[in-house]
Amino acid sequence: MKFKECDIVKIMKDCDEEIKKGEIGVIVMVFEKPREAYEVEVFDEEGCTKAQCTLLPDELELV
Repeated sequence: MKFKECDIVKIMKDCDEEIKKGEIGVIVMVFEKPREAYEVEVFDEEGCTKAQCTLLPDELELV
């Protein structure tokens, strides 16, 4: 596994209207099957959850 829960990551691609490339998020869940993937939670300026999405390892960068 490339990342672990609670790692802070930079998102390397636009995910949807809510999550854009360059935003910072936190790994909240790690998936190993059927393939490696990560559930990432992104927060707004006030610290409230803005959005959550599942991304592949090559779509993230450790901060």
